[in-house]
Amino acid sequence: MIVKLCGLPDLEALRGAGAARPEAVGFVLAPSVRQVALETLPGLLSAVPYDVERWAVFGDVDPDAVRALEGLGLTGVQGHVGWDGAGLPAGMAFLPVYRDHEGLLDTLRDDGFDGRIRAVRGLRGAFVVDGAQGGGRGQPVDRQRAAAASQLGPLVLAGGLDPDNVADAVRAVRPYAVDVSSGIERARGVKDPARMRAFAEAARAAARGE
Repeated sequence: MIVKLCGLPDLEALRGAGAARPEAVGFVLAPSVRQVALETLPGLLSAVPYDVERWAVFGDVDPDAVRALEGLGLTGVQGHVGWDGAGLPAGMAFLPVYRDHEGLLDTLRDDGFDGRIRAVRGLRGAFVVDGAQGGGRGQPVDRQRAAAASQLGPLVLAGGLDPDNVADAVRAVRPYAVDVSSGIERARGVKDPARMRAFAEAARAAARGE
């Protein structure tokens, strides 16, 4: 089970995330209460352990903003599906985000997820399924539909997850990874170290069948 903690806006949040031992972290570069300014991003990245993936998170991806990320040591860019990859620096991956909707499974199949892709390195090659309104809003996805989507490829489950419900979600959907932002906050935009650790522990325990 890969745990991605998203929307870490400052060094305090990064320090608080340490006890959760996330496999990946996300920095929001789109307009948001969690937005990180581009000029502060290098300092934050320098505080991330070498073996943790670092993702720049957008809504609709801005190619000019992506070009400015070259050489910063990011794993890749996360954003809404439909972007053609323009401006993505060599060596960086794209993690597409699909909003939950009734036609989700057909959309995934049309995009080449047909059940044959079962293993990737970290989150490279995976895809995110988020709530219908997009990230940071705490809107859950339809678990039955998400479980079907997880059979089509390496699914990163997002949307409305928190320490109290992630175990049930993992058991129901069997995702490749989980992604959380608002569910690990004590106030909007303010990360809570205890919630981050509890979230990661609950997700991993459920993945182990505990």
